Amino acid sequence: MKPILSIAAVAALSLTSSLAFAQNVAVVNGKPVPSSRVEMLATQLAKSGRPVNDEVRAQIKEEVIVREIFMQEAQKRGLSTSEDVKAQMELARQTILIRELFADFQKKNPVSDAEIKAEYDKFVASNAGKEYKARHILVEKEDEAKDIIAKVKKGEKFDELAKKLSKDPGSGSKGGDLDWANASSYVAEFSQAMIKLEKGQMTAEPVKSQFGWHVIQLDDTRDAKLPSMDELKPQIKQQMEQQKLAKFQEDLRTAAKVK
Repeated sequence: MKPILSIAAVAALSLTSSLAFAQNVAVVNGKPVPSSRVEMLATQLAKSGRPVNDEVRAQIKEEVIVREIFMQEAQKRGLSTSEDVKAQMELARQTILIRELFADFQKKNPVSDAEIKAEYDKFVASNAGKEYKARHILVEKEDEAKDIIAKVKKGEKFDELAKKLSKDPGSGSKGGDLDWANASSYVAEFSQAMIKLEKGQMTAEPVKSQFGWHVIQLDDTRDAKLPSMDELKPQIKQQMEQQKLAKFQEDLRTAAKVK
């Protein structure tokens, strides 16, 4: 007579089986597929901003199972031993490790609020003061610029002349309008001539710069309106994170002994 399992033994076997099932999402051709693969893909999706509900999780589970089926078939055909495949897998391994290295560095070297405040203060210092709303007409020759000045003095409209004659593709179609900007936004010759103008005034003589000859008209001025630190904080933080990471990469490259 065959021995009969006790109730306790049956319960133990049942518990062991349940635990194994919880650790694996499936068993494909006798090979267990760990549930951790599903969790890893679900985490990646969540980080990208996509909600992982029951329907999505079921899709991920099917994706993991199908991948295992395809992987087993590729291995059965000996494709994993191909030198080309080995090289590609090594590159993929390097990519993952490098990504984790950079993530680890950024986690251990966060940008502090004090650093963000200091960077914002620099921004304010370099952009505070007056803003100018100017327009200009850009031409290739000084005589052309002088002719434009003469036409405006005779009553022709600056914006209409800009649309017809300006070589600046950005502002020409807008009547030469450059919108509001800090004086430091322009090349030195342009800026120096512009800030000397009174509201509504035009340069009496053409202004030469690396781009050609300018006729400048000042429409208005105002105190600079700068965004608050809270508005710029995400942008500043991202920029500083990139700068820190770039410095980290540069330091590693410099320290490496390459022959």
